Amino acid sequence: MTDRRTLRRRMRQARRALSPRQRQQLAVAVDRRLHRHKLFYASRHIAAYLAVDGEVDATPLMQRAWAMGKTLYLPVLLPYGENRLWFAPYAPGDRLIPNRFGILEPARASHTRVSPHRLDLVLAPLVAFDDQGNRLGMGGGFYDRSFAYLARHRSYRRPRLLGLAYEFQRQPRLDHQPWDVPLAGVATETGISLFDFDPSSRRRRE
Repeated sequence: MTDRRTLRRRMRQARRALSPRQRQQLAVAVDRRLHRHKLFYASRHIAAYLAVDGEVDATPLMQRAWAMGKTLYLPVLLPYGENRLWFAPYAPGDRLIPNRFGILEPARASHTRVSPHRLDLVLAPLVAFDDQGNRLGMGGGFYDRSFAYLARHRSYRRPRLLGLAYEFQRQPRLDHQPWDVPLAGVATETGISLFDFDPSSRRRRE
């Protein structure tokens, strides 16, 4: 099993190696796979992200959500020391400002942000994933800390965490850490894989 640091470096290099045209084509393919799925069309409050570092571009899905009358959110950092995410509504034309890591956030986030449990669906970026629902992120732990309650209390069903990825990011198995929060599924350009919290269960491919 490749160690996390090596795998993270290799997958980030592979993402960045994609041309702008390839990224656009793959983003459109992911949108086509997902927008008719019940996880997406049945959700009213959806969080997405602004892609960086070669991540899957969520823009087609964001535009789809707006066209369907859904409320869209972007992740925002809580003040220093928290290292957790809340989410702020985002509509076309809203002003964005960089946070302390240089990632753009809605300018009025401090007045409009909501806690994660208010969401129905979270589209999450990732570096790698496996068929047990394990997610390898950038290493900051923001998503794991923000959604830790989902792993602690299995009765909580909101929001559903759905990773957006390229198919080449799929791994045979990732090293699982106790604090890792599993994904409900992953959407790639080839299809949607749904998981549950039982590592021994089989995934469903849609």
